[in-house]
Amino acid sequence: MTITTFSRFGRRLSLSAFCSLFLSLSAQAQDTSDHQYTSASIQAGSRVYVQQCALCHGPQGDTIDGVNLRRGQFRTATSDEDLARIISGGAAGGRMPAFNLRPEELNGVIAYIRAGFDPEGVAIRIGDPARGKAIYDGKGECSECHRINGVGHRTAPDLSDIGLIRTPAILQASLTNPSSTLQPINRQVRLVTRTEEVVMGRRLNEDTYSVQLIDSNEQLRSLRKSDLVSYELSSVPVHQPTSLNSDEVADLVGYLLTLRGLE
Repeated sequence: MTITTFSRFGRRLSLSAFCSLFLSLSAQAQDTSDHQYTSASIQAGSRVYVQQCALCHGPQGDTIDGVNLRRGQFRTATSDEDLARIISGGAAGGRMPAFNLRPEELNGVIAYIRAGFDPEGVAIRIGDPARGKAIYDGKGECSECHRINGVGHRTAPDLSDIGLIRTPAILQASLTNPSSTLQPINRQVRLVTRTEEVVMGRRLNEDTYSVQLIDSNEQLRSLRKSDLVSYELSSVPVHQPTSLNSDEVADLVGYLLTLRGLE
């Protein structure tokens, strides 16, 4: 049995545009810096937070019931736009006052929150989930391969609870630099059996004697390695970095973060 690597699949598997883990085939690589806040902005935001916010929210952002700013837990806010509106306009019936911050100060505070209160961290800009869902359902073509709460296809990973298991940084990287987030178990495979059947799909599990996968017809298959004459394992993602612009990426990440299973 031969074991090699490959980077091209049939038309069915090459349609998907991951939304998170694999996106558009026709796109060119992008610089991810336009999707995130700068280190200078994060550091400036840390100073504003200490001066303006820490008295009520605490040094770690967790002294208000139901809110943990460092971990990204909010009562109503989801996107960066939501955060900006609450900071500038106040909330909770006046219990949180409105702050008249300069644009760079406002952006800095949001960057600091998104970086998990780490001045040296990376803060990913998060957009509007409603716009992100429209991109998922439309321009992104995500549901052609992905599945959410039983709706969509199975040729790419299920995204039903992706917001619980992936950070904003990982979700963004999955779109802009998919090779950096490709998990070995999700690699694409091409198998040829002793009866000359060609099977292509996404690997789900593998042990010494067998391999399980979702094939290109979305069927669960389990094959014994002793029945194979060829086993080709992809070492690169099927898809190239997304062609979505920075605003669309931020919106799509915002939507994916809302996917937390059937709660």
